[in-house]
Amino acid sequence: QAQLVESGGGSVQPGGSLRLSCVSSGFPPDYYTIGWFRRAPGKEREGVSCIRLNDGDTFYADSVKGRFTVSRDNGNNTVYLQMNGLEPEDTAVYYCAAAMTRWVQPLCLGKRVVDIWGQGTQVTVSS
Repeated sequence: QAQLVESGGGSVQPGGSLRLSCVSSGFPPDYYTIGWFRRAPGKEREGVSCIRLNDGDTFYADSVKGRFTVSRDNGNNTVYLQMNGLEPEDTAVYYCAAAMTRWVQPLCLGKRVVDIWGQGTQVTVSS
């Protein structure tokens, strides 16, 4: 059965860094895209960054561009989200999601259906 498992969340001070990991299993190998989404209390879910696994094409939300980097290790079925320069506004539950789509930006913008969601990992940025 296909599943996603996130890890790497935690609490950091403003300006700090965290790296989230998303390990997938049970998926067919070709042409799907992994997205990182977040939901902060009282806010709508936001697509943070998405990456197409076969060629590494990426998309970033404006709110994280230049601070976050998404990458993949297809050999280990893992997608990473390196988060630097964290701000209190980044506090949220972060979810990874998989979709059988080639469309990276539309996935992050909520215009493609997500097939599988991970369980989420909490990221808290505060002093």
